[in-house]
Amino acid sequence: MADDTRTTPPEDPFGSTAQDPLAWEARNARRAGFAAIGAGVCTVAGAIVGAVAQGGAPKTDERVVTIVDALSRTAAGQPIPSGHQAALADYLGTHTVPFVLSALLLGLGGVLTFPPLGYLYRATRARVTIGRLGLIVAAVGAVGYGLGQALALIATALGAADFADGTDKSNAAATDALSNPTASVARLVAELGGLSLAVAFVIIALGAMRAGLLNRFLGILGAIVGASLVLPLDQLGIIRSFWMGALGILILGLRPERRPKAWSVAEAVPWPSQQQVREQREAARRAREGERGAKGGAAEDRKASRAPAERVPQPRAPQPRRPEPTGARAHPSSKKRKRKRRS
Repeated sequence: MADDTRTTPPEDPFGSTAQDPLAWEARNARRAGFAAIGAGVCTVAGAIVGAVAQGGAPKTDERVVTIVDALSRTAAGQPIPSGHQAALADYLGTHTVPFVLSALLLGLGGVLTFPPLGYLYRATRARVTIGRLGLIVAAVGAVGYGLGQALALIATALGAADFADGTDKSNAAATDALSNPTASVARLVAELGGLSLAVAFVIIALGAMRAGLLNRFLGILGAIVGASLVLPLDQLGIIRSFWMGALGILILGLRPERRPKAWSVAEAVPWPSQQQVREQREAARRAREGERGAKGGAAEDRKASRAPAERVPQPRAPQPRRPEPTGARAHPSSKKRKRKRRS
């Protein structure tokens, strides 16, 4: 006897459309939306904490030792004083707490970018064709960029703390403390992760715009966010935080009046082209003008029906010429005519 029990097929992590995509999106919307908002908040908070912590750091023109000064002191047998690099390392070593906090916030903000990007990738793949490269580079990039950035800043802060507690205050020791091997490797991982995350932003944002899940503004801005991870366009992460926050609001449906129609159907609803937009506006304008003309004509008809009929004057009968009274004086012109006739 055949077994009639049916088992639900496992979910495809790469975004297969075997199951109902709308049901999957509804189940995972809260997690992805809050992760997107958390990524934006952590990125902004980490940047603010780091900027405040660096506010008291020594300026670049403070305690600068030139080559001439160093050679002259060496020739005179005098010790070379510590320069700007040593002062900076000493400052970081005595203010490690805010720098470590900034590193943790930035690292968490980087890692939290994957859930919303993966969610958007899954929703996009259910509507249009998009390669799996976007999901892979999103996962690798988010982990590499977030953890690499956090480890690099923490390793730098801990190296500066060792320098502040040590006895060697030279610039060479400060450089070794700030550029320790752990920090160098972590920076390399963060750079590679940032490159992968940039590719993910471009692929997923443009694909979602093509499916109608993102409007043109958010789609193009997502590609700009990806470019800012490689180019020095958004060093504080303000644009990336704004985009992640907007994506979180969109996923959670906090503003349903501005939610694209593609989110409510399991198919692509592409955005109209500029020509189509102009045609729609022209059609709407003609419809409004037609309605105004129809309303105006109806109003004139009603006004004409309500107006009283004009009275046509009755023709008057011809009146007889009144006879001239007896004894009346003739007009001077009549006398002149008589004189002319007599002559």
